[in-house]
Amino acid sequence: MSNVYFIPAGTCAKEASVRLLQAVLEREQVTLADQIPIKVHFGEKGNRTYLKPEMYDGLIDFLQGHGIDCRFSETSVLYGGERFSREKHLKLAEAHGFTRIPVKIEDGANGEEAADVKVGLKHFQSCAVAKGLAEAEQILVCSHFKGHKLAGFGGAVKQLSMGCAAKGGKMAMHLSVKPKIFNLFCKHCGLCATRCQVKAITVTRKKAVIDHEKCIGCGACFSICRHHAVSILSWAGLKNMLFGANNFREKLVEYAYAAHRGKKNIYLNFAMSVTRGCDCEPLPMRACIPDIGIFASTDPVAIDQACLDAAEKAGKKFKGSEQLAYAEKIGLGSRKYELIEI
Repeated sequence: MSNVYFIPAGTCAKEASVRLLQAVLEREQVTLADQIPIKVHFGEKGNRTYLKPEMYDGLIDFLQGHGIDCRFSETSVLYGGERFSREKHLKLAEAHGFTRIPVKIEDGANGEEAADVKVGLKHFQSCAVAKGLAEAEQILVCSHFKGHKLAGFGGAVKQLSMGCAAKGGKMAMHLSVKPKIFNLFCKHCGLCATRCQVKAITVTRKKAVIDHEKCIGCGACFSICRHHAVSILSWAGLKNMLFGANNFREKLVEYAYAAHRGKKNIYLNFAMSVTRGCDCEPLPMRACIPDIGIFASTDPVAIDQACLDAAEKAGKKFKGSEQLAYAEKIGLGSRKYELIEI
């Protein structure tokens, strides 16, 4: 059984988050590292219910007051939009007010900087975790608890998995495919080859080919192609994404395991402005239940289970709870928890 600390809605979020962090440090005997990335979500352009930057001010004050170097951390996404590449992602972060501390897109300019984390699990033998986060000793994982169309809900586990994965990891979880080049659209500029860290792409005047024996599926070629000649779509991949919800959720859990393994992470879930959809959706949404409060733990499974239980009590039962059963099975955490109100 794991401890989950909780402060109900109504208390200033800046104050509450610090009190919860202090409770975890003192009661769980956790020591802070000298450098700590704060894993956040900047919200897609057009979204209004993402966690605003001022929500983190108390945490930043606390960390800096203890001489800790901290930064806002994120990774690039698969789909088009303002979070597709580092350059555009940084501009979005600035536009949304994440300017107080440095911002780092942890998987590089185009999602190509990944660390191969060995896990030896059902779906993956290894996971492509964003290099900057894989190398961090400790991560402060701050998650907006809300719904998600494929995962059922988003909390600490999803923030660990999809949020910490390099672009190739996101491809593996969603589609289980490697990219291919359509020479009909290819201009043979060779830009994709310059971004391939394993030299899997050969470009001539007439043809460009990806050697899938060498390809690690990092997605950098897909990100950088200006002519939309690189595709990650296939019938098999689409079938898996649309009809393989259970597999997708188990894959999420295995990536969460990779990002959590060997670290003394601290998790904060903000169950506020709880929406049916994800912060990745570029549109305004309304909360589906009243604000619940803020949760904290060293166990990503326990904190998500506590949020699911609290949401159901508040009137919204989210799908996807089976992923927590799988997470418990592989040793990521425990669904049994003691809720301790601070």
